[in-house]
Amino acid sequence: MSGFVEKPEPAQVSGLVHLHTGKVRDLYQNASGELVMVASDRTSAYDWVLPTEIPDKGRVLTQLSLWWFDQLADLMPSHVLRSCNTPAELPDGAPDDWAGRTLVCKSLQMLPVECVARGYLAGSGLIEYEANRTVCGLALPEGLRNGSELPAPIFTPATKAAVGEHDENVSYEEVARQVGAETATELRQATLAVYSRARDVARERGIILADTKFEFGHDGDHLVLADEVLTPDSSRFWPADLWEPGRDQQSFDKQFIRDWLTSPASGWDRASEQPPPQLPAEIVEQTRAKYVEAYERLTGLSWA
Repeated sequence: MSGFVEKPEPAQVSGLVHLHTGKVRDLYQNASGELVMVASDRTSAYDWVLPTEIPDKGRVLTQLSLWWFDQLADLMPSHVLRSCNTPAELPDGAPDDWAGRTLVCKSLQMLPVECVARGYLAGSGLIEYEANRTVCGLALPEGLRNGSELPAPIFTPATKAAVGEHDENVSYEEVARQVGAETATELRQATLAVYSRARDVARERGIILADTKFEFGHDGDHLVLADEVLTPDSSRFWPADLWEPGRDQQSFDKQFIRDWLTSPASGWDRASEQPPPQLPAEIVEQTRAKYVEAYERLTGLSWA
């Protein structure tokens, strides 16, 4: 059992139709058919959406995504039509709290694939590699360790899962079966091109982009980058000066939350069907600080 500890009630806004509540984002549609995407401060771990929010998290994710969309604009168009960074820019009747966390986006024909690019060995890729020296069926050389840089970035797609369920790694052949050979090729090329650009940008700022996931949709015949992009929620960012293969790496994400939940201090049994407890204030603040640090180091901007 997993999912939301307490599923939130979405805000009701005149002129907007609520479509979906995800782990982090609430999705609406306006009268013009455009999508209105609002990033909350919710956070998830171990397939649970937790009862404790991380202040500013939704704004950090939104503003960092916008920054990355700008960096990638010559390489891949995004779904963003406009951002709503002040109350005056919000849809009529929307809560002022939506400012800075709301994007108005094109409605795309979304592709049912999590497009994952890996440049380093970690997470589910490490588990598979240790079992049979492959990741998503791709053979890798002997001698790699936890955190090792791969000989070249690889495309390791996954299926999209519902809230509370695991994404599952799938083969490239399975993606081609689902979306067609031509679209599968396009997804692989776009994923690796965007990853390579972002890896180089991050490296200049002293950060390793170990892996990341993208979502794409079609706007007519054109492939478009959608959802969020290159945030601590969708990517593994490691400080380059502390990188050391052979161990778990320090990272800019919610690892503080995972570590506390699996420690005796939380009193929570991950294997049980009981939901996780509230997070203590120090874990909330440490997690918020990591998200803000990732934003500031990548963009070079100060988080106000």
